[in-house]
Amino acid sequence: MSLKSGVAKVAGKSSYWFLHNVLKGGTSFPGKLAMKIDPEVLNSLAKGYETIIVTGTNGKTMTTALIVEALKKKYGDILTNPSGSNMQQGIVTAFLAHKNKKVKRKIAVLEVDEANVKMVTKLLHPSAFVLTNIFRDQMDRYGEIYTTYEKIVNGIKLAPDATIIANGDASIFSSVELPNKKVFYGFKLPDDKPENDFKAPVNTDGVLCPKCDHILHFHERIYANLGDFFCPNCGYHRPELTYTVNKIIDQTPNSLKFRMGEKDYSIGIGGTYNIYNALAAYSVARQFGLSEEEVAESFAENKRIFGRQELIKYKNKDIDLILVKNPVGLDEVLHMLNTEKDNYSLVTLLNANHADGIDTSWIWDADFEGLNKDKIKKILVGGERWHDMGFRLEISGFDPGTMLTSPDYDSLIEEIAKLPTKKVYILSTYTAMLALRKTMAEKKIIKAGM
Repeated sequence: MSLKSGVAKVAGKSSYWFLHNVLKGGTSFPGKLAMKIDPEVLNSLAKGYETIIVTGTNGKTMTTALIVEALKKKYGDILTNPSGSNMQQGIVTAFLAHKNKKVKRKIAVLEVDEANVKMVTKLLHPSAFVLTNIFRDQMDRYGEIYTTYEKIVNGIKLAPDATIIANGDASIFSSVELPNKKVFYGFKLPDDKPENDFKAPVNTDGVLCPKCDHILHFHERIYANLGDFFCPNCGYHRPELTYTVNKIIDQTPNSLKFRMGEKDYSIGIGGTYNIYNALAAYSVARQFGLSEEEVAESFAENKRIFGRQELIKYKNKDIDLILVKNPVGLDEVLHMLNTEKDNYSLVTLLNANHADGIDTSWIWDADFEGLNKDKIKKILVGGERWHDMGFRLEISGFDPGTMLTSPDYDSLIEEIAKLPTKKVYILSTYTAMLALRKTMAEKKIIKAGM
């Protein structure tokens, strides 16, 4: 380690200690400080680690958390960035914060923002890339899905010896020839028959063949553009899958039971999209030598994580806080809400800051019309762009008389306590979620930090 790196490490660790022990927060500043002293400090911090990079549009944080819990079963302590601070400065902070323990293998599992894969790969030299999916998301930052994938591929090209563990149901992930070893995972359900031949709904993005631009067809579609795809024009099709989900046994908003291979697995969280996240984690764990029993045990113990279907108890309410950030993710959350058997209240928080995406038009691409309105007894609309969401809900058929607007977080929390149902679902964009959690922490409803 050079003198510059040593100074950067000491400065970063000291600032992390002060921020977390005195100010009770801070996920990126220590990294920014260390990088200002030594822009390549990550290179020295990551020496000796086998690093797994998890990237893609949706599911990065949950997939990372599930991988970490699984690998802990076999390898003990795992370095990670659990707060979801997934740009370079947040990743540097994760290394600065980690207390080294004696372990069998030094492994880091890192969620990485799609646009940061290249710069992080330059310094980390990862042993594996986990690719979840690519959907339209914050187009002011990323552009179309092909631009996003190009950013990821440019990073992967710097690590030709790394294994790619990718969602084979996403047609884009097998479209570029790379020298890396590739392992694909996906759904292979009983209804997936070779004779099935249909197209995705007309408003589905990412269904042009990456090879010839013809519209892709499906033998089976799970959601959005994910499934057993094929091109009737050029013959491009889903790659061979190494790891598969074979059956969805049961789904509620707070639990999933499904079969992979010959074994049934359960996780305490809802949504078909989270089965994909579990399958990605399972694939990594199996590649790293874990048994099916060890994976199943880790899934059964999985904890709710910051902002991703995070359960919060307040007064007599069971609050489920769910991050939403793009049309596909929001659509899947709305489908998940339709598996709720009890009446509930719905809270929506919409911001349009840089971290959220400044264009809110994406809320019009989600199927609010399909929500079971009889189950929703009251709606609270908040966030800086509450008027946009309120109008969207009104157009989708909700009675304005069932809606309250509360852009102030203190009053929002007071209104939540008055809601007529025990169950409350909060759908929130990223910066609104941070602001809500900060206010809740100040009121001692939750602990501070992430």
